[in-house]
Amino acid sequence: MNPAHADSDPVSITNRTRDECSGLATLGWPQTEAGRHRPPATGLDKQKEPAVVTEFKLTPNAVRTPRAAAVAGILFALLLGTALVLLRHAVPAHPADSGTWLTDSSHRNSVRLALHLVPFAGIAFLWFMGAARDRLGDKEDKFFATLFLGSGFLFVGMLFVLAALAGGLLDLAAEHQGRPPMQVWEFGRPAAYIVLTTCVMRMAGVFAIATSTIALRTGLFHRWLALTGFVVGLLSLFAVGSLPWLELAFPIWILATNINILVVSRSSRPAESVSNLRRR
Repeated sequence: MNPAHADSDPVSITNRTRDECSGLATLGWPQTEAGRHRPPATGLDKQKEPAVVTEFKLTPNAVRTPRAAAVAGILFALLLGTALVLLRHAVPAHPADSGTWLTDSSHRNSVRLALHLVPFAGIAFLWFMGAARDRLGDKEDKFFATLFLGSGFLFVGMLFVLAALAGGLLDLAAEHQGRPPMQVWEFGRPAAYIVLTTCVMRMAGVFAIATSTIALRTGLFHRWLALTGFVVGLLSLFAVGSLPWLELAFPIWILATNINILVVSRSSRPAESVSNLRRR
């Protein structure tokens, strides 16, 4: 056969194409359905698509989480502050009082309302903790995160113990027309007072110090609020019990910090939306 005709023969062209394809396949070049080859994707090409997907997944959470944390913190501060004011107004500050205030139905109703608010305050506090931790993300330090979570959980747990103990004493007093058995009252009243001043507020102090330290490192809220948190934490650790109404310092500080988080998140939201549109 003439070599010129051999080059134009369809069978020989097909065989030669297959040989070339097999040779390219051995080099690691993928083959498409049309028989054409393209160079393999580089590592840079593989890294682009996941980065874009991750960015679009994180953008909505970055907008919603600060507001969720702030709303939950504000709700907790209002509920706990109201409960503490009702308790301080109805119950005498001295733990060894005779309990004669229990004969007044208005005082008993105030304490009962305060105890009903405590569980909802604890739920809002847990919501605030979760949303604030999600806000921190990868910036979270393991040591201070352990203090943050541990003190927060203990604070809520002891707050529930206080509500249960005080509620039991209140129900016992209601069954005896405001005059509970003195032996039970002499045990229960100081126990509830110690749980509040020694356990609940000291855990609140540790939580305030841990949260302020995290805020200074990550910029969670303004620096002056973080420094105020150290003062609130120290007062809650060492001064609660000797100064009346000092328990209100913790919910007031929580209220101020979360108002700051809410204001900052609302002001930064338009800028984040514009930057996301430019990236798209």
